[in-house]
Amino acid sequence: MLAVLPTMLTLGNGVCGMASIAVAVSVNLPWEIEQKLFVAGILIFVGMIFDALDGSAARMTNQSSQFGAELDSLCDAITFGAAPAVILWRYSALLPNRLTWAIGVVFTLCVLMRLARFNVETEEDDAHDGFEGLPSPAAAGTIAAFVISIPHLASLTSPEYPERVQSIASIALTVFQYLIPLVALGLAYLMVSRFHYPHLVQQWLRGRKAPHQIGKALFAIGGIFLFNELALPLALCWYAFSFPLKHLLVKAGWLKASELSHALQAEEPPAASGN
Repeated sequence: MLAVLPTMLTLGNGVCGMASIAVAVSVNLPWEIEQKLFVAGILIFVGMIFDALDGSAARMTNQSSQFGAELDSLCDAITFGAAPAVILWRYSALLPNRLTWAIGVVFTLCVLMRLARFNVETEEDDAHDGFEGLPSPAAAGTIAAFVISIPHLASLTSPEYPERVQSIASIALTVFQYLIPLVALGLAYLMVSRFHYPHLVQQWLRGRKAPHQIGKALFAIGGIFLFNELALPLALCWYAFSFPLKHLLVKAGWLKASELSHALQAEEPPAASGN
């Protein structure tokens, strides 16, 4: 039974991706589009959990294989490539259909190239302390996080809230329809870029916690209490875009290279490509 556990976890990731697509495009579910996309976004995050567990399960059961690696990439292509594109197409109704279709296609193609590069460049004994290019689960999770926050924003437009809150929430909902496709386009580029990203989970689990790491964790917890569902897209956007921005600031001479290295903490050994 343990021998097939990694494969079952990988397939669970693929099932979540297909379920996410099915919910997003369903005409039979008696839900509003925001509710469908909320569930579709949640399923992407469930897929991320399966994706995080299958590798660990394979190593614990000594079942790592080329078959498992290839199957993992195929399931990732569904959950982190196709499903976010479908969510994008279903939500961004204010933009021209051809534009959102093109952005969704570009996003999915960049996920495929990201996964292919990972398969070619990553060795089995690579140290997964960081990533070269934005990992596809983080990119997909960012899009999913936006649509997960939409029902909360929509609830703020109800008459029980002050008019100012209603107005801000209504504006935010409109802005999201323009913002999410633009964010998706940026995420697509970052996935195939060579920007270095730290593996935050590995850093947190490794050794004693530096004061700045504890401070960031407390800041994140405070953001969750303050912004509720909005904290998730904000945090993921910070992860996706802050490190490339720091690279650009170093090149422009506005940030010291030592500060960038301190922020990454994953330059040595060389970063793994990540999926």
